[in-house]
Amino acid sequence: MAGSPARRERNRTVHVVIMGCGRVGSELAARLEAKDHSVAIVDKNANAFRNLRPGFSGRTVHGYGFDESILSAAGIEQAGAFAAVSSGDNSNIVAARVARERFEIDVVVARIYDPRRAEIYQRLGIPTVATVKWTTDQVMRQLIPDQVASDWKDPSEGVSLVTLMLPEGWVRKRVADLEDDGHRRVLAISRFGAARIARADDLLQQGDQLHLAVDAAGLDELRPMILAERAEHPTGAHR
Repeated sequence: MAGSPARRERNRTVHVVIMGCGRVGSELAARLEAKDHSVAIVDKNANAFRNLRPGFSGRTVHGYGFDESILSAAGIEQAGAFAAVSSGDNSNIVAARVARERFEIDVVVARIYDPRRAEIYQRLGIPTVATVKWTTDQVMRQLIPDQVASDWKDPSEGVSLVTLMLPEGWVRKRVADLEDDGHRRVLAISRFGAARIARADDLLQQGDQLHLAVDAAGLDELRPMILAERAEHPTGAHR
């Protein structure tokens, strides 16, 4: 018997090649191995492999991750995914393009520090993780809870996922009051540290975090709504 879809999904393993064995790369390798995927990790600095957790059973390859012979040594021809997470933007994007274009790896992601570059490469169809922008957005959200910051944006910039601390003036509003069909949708509410799917008739409470999907028009509408709320309740959200 083939088994349930969930069981088949759990049993589906892939070979993943990682470029960069710093804190991100070594943690990524450990998590992938914990899920029974095979891992090869590449770094130009042989000492970087010391970051790997004890018991790592994957392959370590000393060299540059954009070198085709090095990638071949890491098993790129058998790989189902490639992650470029070194500390260099240029190296990451070149390696990602080599993996995508030369070895035809469908699942490729690159870590990019410069958010301007990240947006360019997203438009080229290479998924990127812009760590500086993401970290800045998270810190800003804590410093200024009423600001609107994107957690994720699709490559065409048509849809964004945003997290928003509920302004005081929106307490006791319904989820439906904040939605605009086709432009804004409240997906989930985080309350007392636990998240759940939002319902249209949910009443919002002080301290709620809202997770929304918005298109460009919805984001343009949301920002002035937040600014107007801050003007009316300048200190309420911080009490």
